[in-house]
Amino acid sequence: MKIAVHQPQFMPWLGYFDKMAKVDLFILLDTVQFKKNEFQNRNKIKTSSGWQWLTVPVCFRFGDKINEVKINNTLNWKKKHLHSIKTNYGKAPFFGELCPLLEDLYSSEYKLLSDLNYDTIKLIKNLFQINSKIILASSLPALREEATDRLIDICKIFNADTYLAGAGGKNYMKYQKFEKEGIKLQFQNYIHHDYHQLFESFEPYMSSLDYLFNYGH
Repeated sequence: MKIAVHQPQFMPWLGYFDKMAKVDLFILLDTVQFKKNEFQNRNKIKTSSGWQWLTVPVCFRFGDKINEVKINNTLNWKKKHLHSIKTNYGKAPFFGELCPLLEDLYSSEYKLLSDLNYDTIKLIKNLFQINSKIILASSLPALREEATDRLIDICKIFNADTYLAGAGGKNYMKYQKFEKEGIKLQFQNYIHHDYHQLFESFEPYMSSLDYLFNYGH
């Protein structure tokens, strides 16, 4: 079995789902510290003037785990998101097909960021017809805190013989620990190709919503 692990992001980019599609099991690591100003509560969409953030407002204290972070629902963020999506993708080829799915998602009530992210990931996963199973780390037995040890613990829980890491893992992962446990370590090599977008000048690393509105599923 091949597995991968990644923090649950909001409306993730194409590389996230490329990684997911290459494994049998994808673990959403919702038990690590929330990081402000990354992609756990926001992502990018294409606009006529470049790109803009879709940001989910959150309430948290330093040190909170991702699955402890609450959404600040005193702000009308869902209406703002839908307005931005409709304004910038209203003329996209697959807007009429996909917009109702997003409206349904945004009609749900979410208190925790991790629940929202889980549903956005499931939605896009299904649109891309990815068969990999996804599981929350918070549903697993206690894991060790050190980064590499934590990944090895997850591999051993599922008897995985191969772990697929992101390219950034080369900077911190302790290769010899995987070798010692008999787990093959691979690294994702995703190449972000240009594709047709609305408006001029290609913008890479957008939320996968950008690709889906332009190409469907």
